[in-house]
Amino acid sequence: MLHTALKAHTLILASGSPRRQDFFKDLGLDVEIRLKPVNETYPETLSHFEISDFLAQLKAKPFEHELKPKDILITSDTIVWHKNKALGKPKDTKEACSTLEGLSNSTHEVITSVCFTTLQQQLVINSTTKVTFKPLTSAEIRYYVENYAPLDKAGSYGIQDWIGQIGVTKIEGSYFNVMGLPTHLVYKTLNTIVTSH
Repeated sequence: MLHTALKAHTLILASGSPRRQDFFKDLGLDVEIRLKPVNETYPETLSHFEISDFLAQLKAKPFEHELKPKDILITSDTIVWHKNKALGKPKDTKEACSTLEGLSNSTHEVITSVCFTTLQQQLVINSTTKVTFKPLTSAEIRYYVENYAPLDKAGSYGIQDWIGQIGVTKIEGSYFNVMGLPTHLVYKTLNTIVTSH
């Protein structure tokens, strides 16, 4: 099993997201949390998964001179892609409401990229999930933004929250990817890395 194979390695998760940290616990994997500030800007020429791939790799850069031979660094980024535009985390509640109004009664894509960095290699994977919202009323949007914490979430919502429960009518792809980590791909990639070392 993977957790046994990883005993000789140190898994480093560079994410302050409690959801991502919980995913690794749920997978039975021990991770060390290390956080470094990164200016999350990307070239305007990038689109779709190129953006999240770039940002996931960017988050690995501050660690490049401190990794040890058995370290596996995991960095990731999630964006919402809607009408040919990337939606990140909202700046304030007004922007959160505006974003949700835009996602109402339409389908968007949630893209998560995960970057695995060791001294020998760097691998980037990504996963795309299509999510469809019913028409959301202004009252529903306002209630959600006022009572939950959408400001730390790409696209201004968490699918596991109230708004996901009452508003999402269809999902194509990985549910966990929408929450911030394509766990099936992370598990598979870690297996590949460990067997290749």
